[in-house]
Amino acid sequence: MKKAVSGLMLAIASVLPNAGWAQPASWPDRPVKIVVPFQAGSATDLITRQVALVLSRDFGQPFVVEAHPGAAAAIGSSIVARAAPDGYTLLMGGPAAVVTNRFTQKNLGYDPDKFELVSMVAYTPNILLTTPGQPFKTLPEMVAYARAHPGKLTYASFGTGTTSHLAGELLKQATGTDILHVPYKGAGEAIPALLGGQVSLYFDTIMTGLPQVRSGKLVALGMSTAKRSDQAPDIPTIAEQGYPGYDIAPWYGIVAPAGTPTPILDKLNAAINKALQSGELRTKLAEAGAEPYGGSRESFKELIAKEIPRTRKLLEQAGFVDK
Repeated sequence: MKKAVSGLMLAIASVLPNAGWAQPASWPDRPVKIVVPFQAGSATDLITRQVALVLSRDFGQPFVVEAHPGAAAAIGSSIVARAAPDGYTLLMGGPAAVVTNRFTQKNLGYDPDKFELVSMVAYTPNILLTTPGQPFKTLPEMVAYARAHPGKLTYASFGTGTTSHLAGELLKQATGTDILHVPYKGAGEAIPALLGGQVSLYFDTIMTGLPQVRSGKLVALGMSTAKRSDQAPDIPTIAEQGYPGYDIAPWYGIVAPAGTPTPILDKLNAAINKALQSGELRTKLAEAGAEPYGGSRESFKELIAKEIPRTRKLLEQAGFVDK
């Protein structure tokens, strides 16, 4: 009897460590959840849903998108950070979740450095916009005016610590100008403020900003990315107008809970990069104002390693964190 019980206990013990955990070779054998830490219908949500459709088809399992907004992406990020590291709960991360929140929020509820970085997915080029009524029509003219009238120009953002805020701080740093930051609660408030003349400048996504430029309601001074956007090749970058190295844009990348098996991470990275070669997905990303990114897990790590000190420096410049 003792031998029988001992044998049973050993059998149970051998099974328990693997119960409920993903076996890399068979992953995924059930639905995978991708958490979006922003509202349904946001750019992050739209991009994630397009990627999820392709991954569902390629893996033969549903990739289900769940929106858990709040606290500048901290709520959704915390959910994923606490999830089992089995490859069945992922996060569509971005600058807020992985980089900025560490500086802007106390008691964050998760450690951004603990995430397993899977793959970059896309980025959304931003356009520096102004109105036709301003006394400048180009970036060099704007810089000259700002230098001659320090503190007179203002730029809107859709919140302190957001990419639109950091892009403005980087512009001030690059051009040596004094431009006042005016934060709003969201892009829905910032664009009307620019159109109404309450602010002078605003970095907007290409999806919402470009139609305003094409209609003549707004003027494009430059793209925020290192190279021109395929969606607006006629708009020069800020970098090529005398400020080399200027390169900032919201990005989107898949991350996983700490301890997720490396074979699963590698399998996901390969699948995402394959998906980004699809003409169908590239078209869908363009419709959401995004451009494909991709790359290795190592290149994702290198990006974050550069983003962290730069973000801290810009927030210090803005007086938002202590030096």
